[in-house]
Amino acid sequence: MNIRSAPRTLAAATTALLALGGVAACADDGAAGADPQRVDVVAAFYPLQFLTERIGGDAVKVTNLVKPGAEPHDLELNPRQVGQVVEAELVVLLKGFQPALDEAVEQNAKDRVFDVSTVQPLMDAAAGGHDHEGEEHAHPEEPGKAAEGGAKDPHLWLDPTRLATVGDKLAERLGQADPDHAADYTARAGSLRAELEKLDAEFTAGLKTCQRREIVVSHTAFGYLTERYQLEQVGITGLSPENEPAPQRLAEVIEEARKHKATTIFFETLVSPKVAETIAATVGAKTAVLDPLEGLSTDGGNYLSVMRTNLETLRTALSCS
Repeated sequence: MNIRSAPRTLAAATTALLALGGVAACADDGAAGADPQRVDVVAAFYPLQFLTERIGGDAVKVTNLVKPGAEPHDLELNPRQVGQVVEAELVVLLKGFQPALDEAVEQNAKDRVFDVSTVQPLMDAAAGGHDHEGEEHAHPEEPGKAAEGGAKDPHLWLDPTRLATVGDKLAERLGQADPDHAADYTARAGSLRAELEKLDAEFTAGLKTCQRREIVVSHTAFGYLTERYQLEQVGITGLSPENEPAPQRLAEVIEEARKHKATTIFFETLVSPKVAETIAATVGAKTAVLDPLEGLSTDGGNYLSVMRTNLETLRTALSCS
């Protein structure tokens, strides 16, 4: 499955790191697998860390491969991280989102992986509102065919109800790895589901009555959110936040922003706001952060608090009552 909007070629150095993985794992006292009292889990990026820590509780030790403030799409593994993958009792990832990790798992841990993309079908990259994903998206050659050669949108965690379903399945998988605590994992997943359903209800109520329903965003990470709450996203770029939009795409977004009388152009914490600021200045709008939660910023917070901040930001931008 190719989630990314452009093919990724792993450098030869990555292959060398994979070959050294076993040695690195044995040599590194900090590698996952070092705590016999807890299940050692490697999480690919922040939302999966949040989910695993909340469901695992004190019975798991979670290592996130992406540091706060770092953009997770282009993760490259160093020898220590390869060692952590080798030694992990469970690797929680979303296949296709981070190709370097996919390759490390294929070579070292494919019997110890929980791929969250298998829990529920992922949306097509062009779904979740108007097809505004940007210049790198190919037009479907036939009806029903996804853009980008069948690419899928990985950002399922922006729909709290989908994240809750992933949590239920993760609890089952943790229970298989650690049967003695299976009931605890199930109970914690149930508690988390209740919190996520409350969050979902807040979004549903908060975005029910708004003057506008279109959001202009720096990249099309918000398809699950816009589908769930009946909004529409206009993406400056597609699934790749680091891609520079072509001048034609910028002109199209400016036209859309004016058409929908957008008062706010959204940018993200982990990428440059310059393009969003340019569009905002052109159409007389302001800018604001709408966080896709691919990783935590260095300001901290957690999934629930950042999502609630997103909700208030959306309510203000869309003039919701």
